[in-house]
Amino acid sequence: MKARLPLRTVVGCVGLMLLVTVALGAPLLAPHDPLAMRLEDQLQPPNGIHWLGTDLFGRDVFTRVLYGGRVSLRVGIVSVGIALLPGLIIGSLAGFYRRMLDALLMRFIDTMLAFPGLLLALSIIAVLGPGLTHAMIAIGLAGVPRYARLVRASVLAVREMSFVEAAIATGCKNGHIILRHILPNILGPVVALTALDVGMAILNASGLSFLGLGAQPPEPEWGLMLSEGRGYLLQAPWMMLAPGLMIFVTVLTINLFGDGLRDVLDPYAAEQAGAP
Repeated sequence: MKARLPLRTVVGCVGLMLLVTVALGAPLLAPHDPLAMRLEDQLQPPNGIHWLGTDLFGRDVFTRVLYGGRVSLRVGIVSVGIALLPGLIIGSLAGFYRRMLDALLMRFIDTMLAFPGLLLALSIIAVLGPGLTHAMIAIGLAGVPRYARLVRASVLAVREMSFVEAAIATGCKNGHIILRHILPNILGPVVALTALDVGMAILNASGLSFLGLGAQPPEPEWGLMLSEGRGYLLQAPWMMLAPGLMIFVTVLTINLFGDGLRDVLDPYAAEQAGAP
């Protein structure tokens, strides 16, 4: 008898597909140019022409929210990719070779873990300068320790299994063992963490843009839209309500999808997480 997927997994999967479809189809769905300024239409409330109202420069909020989804999803995917690759390399080397190399790499990771993720990202941006590309790099580098620790722990467990010992005994090269025997057997928890981290990266990028360190005007990015609307909260609340709601819905949907993916790919960890 097939097990039924939890409702949260179905909701997360459907919601994520809908968000991706809307983001990719923004040029076809958006009724206006996201950068076009019409000062005569500034701060208009939601109406038949501007469904979510307009901002200080007369730009259509609905259009900018749609295009902001493209930016946020790109930020989430690229940031996680930047964190994943070094994390895989560091964790694999530390877990497989152990001893001195493991000690050196893990002390470096411990140093990074001494700083909160967002504070580390702020420090990196202070060196690189503000900008969306620099924000993605900063968020990605701040996430490297999580992947390095997870991959190292998984490699240490898989390395002691009989098929890896057999590969070592037959004289397989270390690189071949890592790529063909170890990494394929640890991808479950790594993929689950990757899915969950996309939502966190979007949230952090929005926070950096809100502070003026991420996306720069006039780019349609949700965190930047929140920053632009905070001075008009009482006069034009729709300027903050729409992007704020989209950040909430997007992160919640991705987290639901990530939880479901973890249940499928790493059922033991999911059972342990749900244990009292």
